[in-house]
Amino acid sequence: MQQIAFLLYPGFQIMSLAAVSVFEFTNLELGRKAYDITYISEAGGPLRTSLGMSIETEPFGDPAFDTLIVVGAPNLVLPKPGESAFIRAALGGSRRLASICTGAFFLAEAGILDGRRATTHWCLAHEMKARYPKIRVEEDRIFIIDGSVWTSAGMTAGIDLALAMVEKDHGIVVARSVARMLVVYHRRSGGQSQFSALLELEPKSDRIQKALDFARGNLKSQLSVEELAEAAHLSPRQFSRAFRAETGQSPAKAVENLRLEAARLMMEQSRHPIDVVADETGFAGRERMRRAFLRAFGQPPQAIRRNAQQEMQI
Repeated sequence: MQQIAFLLYPGFQIMSLAAVSVFEFTNLELGRKAYDITYISEAGGPLRTSLGMSIETEPFGDPAFDTLIVVGAPNLVLPKPGESAFIRAALGGSRRLASICTGAFFLAEAGILDGRRATTHWCLAHEMKARYPKIRVEEDRIFIIDGSVWTSAGMTAGIDLALAMVEKDHGIVVARSVARMLVVYHRRSGGQSQFSALLELEPKSDRIQKALDFARGNLKSQLSVEELAEAAHLSPRQFSRAFRAETGQSPAKAVENLRLEAARLMMEQSRHPIDVVADETGFAGRERMRRAFLRAFGQPPQAIRRNAQQEMQI
């Protein structure tokens, strides 16, 4: 039986504990208690969440767990000296050390993330970069595995992190079954963006949404303004004006973002050659796709694939 400890502190965000359900349903799926869950804090006793409800915790003791997970908060909270010391001790005594959302700042303050790749909630990623220059912060990631240290983005990304742990411990079949029971996607890859190109656009009219749906379903096509305008049943001039007014982007920029999103997913989750990925997602050759990746992600397609493969092997 593996012991999973969640490190809590006053004002933590209850959404972080959504990851607990992943381990709970894994026990149900396996028909045995594969995971034993405990909640710990420096002093122990009841701790109030950011919403005011209380969770009973045990005081710090032996830091040797299978997995220690530091939860997040709705705002930036830094650890007390005792918490940092406990986290440092846990790194040597536990198989895995992890954080959800802003819990990454606890690991950072303890020095655990120095020289490592890490992520956190996108709205605080720049703060993490500024505070901890020794950390390779990758703000556009769902979760990152660097050796025995796992960090995830904010909110529901903790579920993806926990599913990845279950997959590593018990295999992909069990993890998929747990995801189905939780009615969640199995599972967003660690390298997947915290953002969705379509969600960022948020068009206000059905016509512009129809054009975006057409674009996403026809990325191999040229997707000229004329094609998109026809899908929206507008003239090219009307379409261009309405598109920018509703999304804040030009049609060309929006199409490139959709292509980037699709290409990145293919690089992470398939073994297709780069030329094939470029063709399937509408880039005019691998060099054009490479330049687009460098602008958007700061890495070439090969690095995106290599990072995803390394995470799956850990």
